[in-house]
Amino acid sequence: MEHITLLIGIVIVTALVFDFTNGFHDTANAMATTISTGALRPRTAVAMSAVLNLVGAFLSVEVAKTISGGIIDEGAGIRPEVIFAGLVGAIVWNLLTWLAGLPSSSSHALFGGLIGATLVSVGTHGVHGEAVVMKVLIPAVAAPIVAGLAAMAATRLTYRLTRNRDEADTAKGYRAGQIASAALVSLAHGTNDAQKTMGVITLALITGGVVAPHADPPLWVIASAGLAIALGTYLGGWRIIRTMGKGITDIQPPQGFAAQTGAAATILASSHLGFALSTTQVCSGSVMGSGLGRKGGVVRWSTAGRMVLAWGLTLPAAGAVAAGAAFLAGQGDWGVAAVAVLGLGICGAIWAASRRKPVDHTNVNEGPAAEPVGVVTAALRAVSPPPAGQPAPADTPAADVPVTDAAATVADAPDTAGIPAQASGADTSTPPAPRPRAATVSR
Repeated sequence: MEHITLLIGIVIVTALVFDFTNGFHDTANAMATTISTGALRPRTAVAMSAVLNLVGAFLSVEVAKTISGGIIDEGAGIRPEVIFAGLVGAIVWNLLTWLAGLPSSSSHALFGGLIGATLVSVGTHGVHGEAVVMKVLIPAVAAPIVAGLAAMAATRLTYRLTRNRDEADTAKGYRAGQIASAALVSLAHGTNDAQKTMGVITLALITGGVVAPHADPPLWVIASAGLAIALGTYLGGWRIIRTMGKGITDIQPPQGFAAQTGAAATILASSHLGFALSTTQVCSGSVMGSGLGRKGGVVRWSTAGRMVLAWGLTLPAAGAVAAGAAFLAGQGDWGVAAVAVLGLGICGAIWAASRRKPVDHTNVNEGPAAEPVGVVTAALRAVSPPPAGQPAPADTPAADVPVTDAAATVADAPDTAGIPAQASGADTSTPPAPRPRAATVSR
């Protein structure tokens, strides 16, 4: 390590920062369904996922080889500042999609960043187009479809097998199964996503002449990448967990178990084959498939559409940011410093924006309100003022208020003289006739 220059050191640190963002960006992949169904408490879930991400980082290096020598031509004159620019593009896109709560692909952000920076700095000959198509683009399209179909079939099968069983009893069993399947997804995530950072760091070491071309990642690289993604996972990407757990479909324990099992099998198979696919796309596809597989299940296609749009934008958007960063970094040391300052400024602004409406483990399972504030009519408020010392209900639809309740409230309301009806000596054994329903016309 005595040959590592300052620039390579900066690249290594930036790669670990990306790995950290990858961790909290992708926590939802393993734990969103487990948290939403109540199988595990939020903090317990992310802690378990973090440990298994770390363990998974040591299981394989096939994906790391794909990154370090498969997509980018390490002998085409790639310099460390090119890798640095690619990482900046990936980090910025990761944080933007995290702020929006969209489960986009950290993997494709990294690929897009590296490709965009390489195209600007070296040219098209620096990118292995065939590897990009075979190991990135085709899996990006096929993996969520395959995982979604598998989850849909598994969901239908689980409900068919348990259709004559007590729902409460089967839910307990499926929650236990969810914990096991979530652990498997976390382990698979470590074997796939942590390796991507290992590959980037190894590529930087190769371009700096620290290690030989086509070398495996050194042990310290594996350990540092595993620790970075585990720390990010433990902090939890609560915004994306809310989207995947509550925003795509309403998940029941059998669906969660089917979705996670199908996703884990897909991710582990791809890691064995060296396909650097997006675990986010696989898990999101599984969640949508589980929603389609349950009778009466509903997939919120508006959320799914925004998510798919983000998938399509990830490669070009991260590539565009990285291309601009590579052009600036290519101007010399001052350019590298400018990229670092601009990157830190953008990341700080995104973090500040996230503090306006924070999402954490205390409110991650809160869904959208059934009705917006202000649906209750002014007429109903006038007819049915609350008892003394109690606030007026602000979110109860007028259509949900029974007529008898409204009439009872009228009986307790002050009369025109300001004296309660019961205190005036009036006969209250028979409640007054209810006012016409027209009084509760919504605003």
